[in-house]
Amino acid sequence: MNKHFKINIHGKVQGVWFRASAEQEAQLLGLSGFAQNLPDGSVYCEVEGPEHLLLDFVKWCHRGPAQARVESVQVTEGAVQGFAEFGVRRVAVG
Repeated sequence: MNKHFKINIHGKVQGVWFRASAEQEAQLLGLSGFAQNLPDGSVYCEVEGPEHLLLDFVKWCHRGPAQARVESVQVTEGAVQGFAEFGVRRVAVG
């Protein structure tokens, strides 16, 4: 049974390939969802899959790519959305 995690990652996580690296990690784990930058400088992910794989993804979020400096990671559980794949989203401006 799949679960859905909402993840907020704070620190030096924009401009360091965090979203693209998150996409690669999620695809390796077979997870679906998305990653996007937020205006406050954080990265937000929604990810779905088996709980043990979601926990592996959360562990990765605490590290991120080599250039990132993760300060905190908050995880909340949400309702499964049925994402088909994992991708990078852009935040709409205006």
